[in-house]
Amino acid sequence: MLVNNIFSTPSTHIWSPSCDIQAFKVFHLTADFYVPTAKDNFGNFASPVTNFGLTVGILPFEKFQAEVGFDHIAGFGLLDEYPFYFNFKFGLSENSLMDIFPQVAFGMYSIGTKKDLTDYNIFYVKVAKTFGSLGKISVGAYVGNDKLLLDENGNVDNQGILFAYEKVVSELTDKLWVCVDYQSGKNSYGSFNIGFSYKFSDNTSVIFGYNIYNNSLIKPTYTIQTDIDF
Repeated sequence: MLVNNIFSTPSTHIWSPSCDIQAFKVFHLTADFYVPTAKDNFGNFASPVTNFGLTVGILPFEKFQAEVGFDHIAGFGLLDEYPFYFNFKFGLSENSLMDIFPQVAFGMYSIGTKKDLTDYNIFYVKVAKTFGSLGKISVGAYVGNDKLLLDENGNVDNQGILFAYEKVVSELTDKLWVCVDYQSGKNSYGSFNIGFSYKFSDNTSVIFGYNIYNNSLIKPTYTIQTDIDF
């Protein structure tokens, strides 16, 4: 069975969507490269996947925010005929209603343009809470198109949980961020991811990650992601 990965990127951790949302009128340009680290079951290296995306904040409120975006994704053969995917996200900022209130976000990503071929249409809800210098923990759940989110045996596997731990390593520098990110399921989105980013300036950072997929047909990849805000 052929298994495809589609990465359509709202504001994310390393892999799955985060609770963070782009500020009003701030454009977020991203360039992601996913490179296989092992040969597939036929003894070949799969082609690297490229993802060029743009996201922008659309609400002028401090506590309630929203973003919309799109991606151009290539590296999947015939699927490259329909390379555009869309995403949106709404959310409440942390402590927006009271001091103990968590950050909350919900939205959709991988909204493709070809029915039952690229329309993964993954809806998610996620909450996050910062614990001082210890870092930030996020938990959530997702569900998507049951025609496309399948396990390695072709069975429906279109829902699961989301988890992430992240921390700015301020003990060393405020420019360094580390993260562990997990999405359950043996569909093409389920994976365990570790990585870090370095902020070269106020509006430019690079993420380096390693992705281990729950589906045995998908070989691990390393990720390089460049982000620019303007």
